Amino acid sequence: MEARLNLFGNAVATKFGRYINSAGKAITDSTLPHATQELVKLRASQINGCGFCTDMHFKDASHAGEDPVRLNLVAAWREAKVFTDAERAALELTEQGTRIADAAGGVTDEAWAEAAKHYDEDQLAALVSLIALINAYNRLNVLVQQPAGDYQPGQFG
Repeated sequence: MEARLNLFGNAVATKFGRYINSAGKAITDSTLPHATQELVKLRASQINGCGFCTDMHFKDASHAGEDPVRLNLVAAWREAKVFTDAERAALELTEQGTRIADAAGGVTDEAWAEAAKHYDEDQLAALVSLIALINAYNRLNVLVQQPAGDYQPGQFG
């Protein structure tokens, strides 16, 4: 399987990638817990059908020591007892923020209020930015049919 466009070899795509990765550093360096960041990236990627990002974030989280049971249950987080209330709020916000077109009102006030109970303003800013960012990455990879399965933890720095 070959990607439709080489995002890593095209000058415009590479330049865009540098900018979007720089924006992502603000999130990585925030106080939003790293485990929450990986759960959010994994869940949005699953929803969007982005095999490349699902593979990457599963492997990165595993490599960082995340419990494989939790990673395997991200897609069924509502029925799983392995997530904190804060993580559950982040996953709900992720789902609603990723499925904006599926809900006439977008993200509900209830989902926002629940996330705001667990995260301060800077963490909420990081969480919202992360949801937007991973959705952008997902769309890039789905559009070009970026193959999944070969990612190695840390390969992008």
